[in-house]
Amino acid sequence: MFLPVRHWFNLLQDEIKSLGPMGPVIFVIAYVITTILLIPGSAMTIGAGTVFGLKLGLISVITGANLAALGAFLLARTFLREKVRHWAEENPKFAALDRAIGREGFKMVLLARLSPVFPFTLLNYLLGLTRINIVSYVAANLIGMLPGTLLYTYIGATARDALSSGDGGLDKYRLLLRMTGLAATIGVVFLVTRMARKAMAEVESERKEDEAIDG
Repeated sequence: MFLPVRHWFNLLQDEIKSLGPMGPVIFVIAYVITTILLIPGSAMTIGAGTVFGLKLGLISVITGANLAALGAFLLARTFLREKVRHWAEENPKFAALDRAIGREGFKMVLLARLSPVFPFTLLNYLLGLTRINIVSYVAANLIGMLPGTLLYTYIGATARDALSSGDGGLDKYRLLLRMTGLAATIGVVFLVTRMARKAMAEVESERKEDEAIDG
């Protein structure tokens, strides 16, 4: 209400456009660096939708997030293994996830991505300690990140339409469609997340039953 947000947005858009094809490339590099440094990427994901639009923003975020997840995963298996092992010891829930991944690697990594049991940036490192192979890890990440990434990018794209819309009926109609799509996306992500949480809770319950039997 009180800040020239529309003006700032137009300046930012002009700056990004001046970079040409390098704009998304620079964004991906920045996303990878910040994620590996354990900086949450939700703001950047929304910003990608605002600056690049839904399609290019989604492609840029998916590329950056998956490259970052792979980079952190490999660091946890090599140079930072002892440090990440210390982080894992401070997260009691990780022990259950580690056991479950030992039985069903792809499925459990997918559920972990869909259900926010751990922060995204930390989970990238913790999964490097598990026995999952790289191919299954990459595939589970690619699928599991889609719902949340789509939601945040959609929010940014909706903001883009709101900031750039004029007084024309077509712009308002397009904005209405975007808002309707956003509401539908929120509903789908909510249902998927709820299902994933339920599945993760069942895994935790099975772990406790196994421990009771072993005891």
